[in-house]
Amino acid sequence: MTPKISFQGVSKRFDTTGGTAFTALNNLDLDIEDGEFITVVGPSGCGKSTAMNIAAGLTPPSGGQVLVDNAPVKGPGPERGVIFQQYALFPWLTVRDNVEFGLTISGRSKVERRKIADHFIDLVGLKDFADALPKTLSGGMKQRCAIARAYAVNPKILLMDEPFGALDALTRVQLQNQLLSMWSKERRTVMFITHDVDEAVFLASRVVVMAARPGRLREIIEVALPYPRTEEIRLSPEFAELRNRVWRAVYHPAPQ
Repeated sequence: MTPKISFQGVSKRFDTTGGTAFTALNNLDLDIEDGEFITVVGPSGCGKSTAMNIAAGLTPPSGGQVLVDNAPVKGPGPERGVIFQQYALFPWLTVRDNVEFGLTISGRSKVERRKIADHFIDLVGLKDFADALPKTLSGGMKQRCAIARAYAVNPKILLMDEPFGALDALTRVQLQNQLLSMWSKERRTVMFITHDVDEAVFLASRVVVMAARPGRLREIIEVALPYPRTEEIRLSPEFAELRNRVWRAVYHPAPQ
């Protein structure tokens, strides 16, 4: 079966002010299946965000290619929704208007936009705040709005770069649960970047561990825990064992 996303020998080099090149990503091979939820972890400078930006079409690779549905990525596309740590909401628009923004660009009718936006606003628990401006929302609520906006344009792929990184621990856990609930209903393909090992294990069917200098694939760890993921699973010995394995792979890897 053709993977949904395929990194094929992807490398990225950046020129520095001294005239030398810095290799952020080196020869990455990775296939992500349709409907799969993978997380990517690794130390700073391992190329996690660079890989996602290349898959999003926001930056071109220096070598290799990324395929989506067997077609090379040449730039951004509506089949790929991107969510960053910074909420990137329009401050002058209400929650509903923010969620409707992409639908407006795509030419949907006003009635259609309203129906789709309200569905996803309800799904992320912001029904009572549909007419609120972003400045009145908490950080977690802003990120829920960003997620609803990404979902509203019906992307087949969600690319998420540390979307919960700036949130407090309790809000982070709540949004993890909500994201998995939405994923179980929609089954989009998700590539989720995080520095948090617990988050990586709790969300994913596979954890991709990257190594730095140069950024490269170190290990892929299967997460054989059942969905839906519950707090009982988070506290289980099996979860602890996987968490420790990922932690060792990231911070105490065996010599290669």
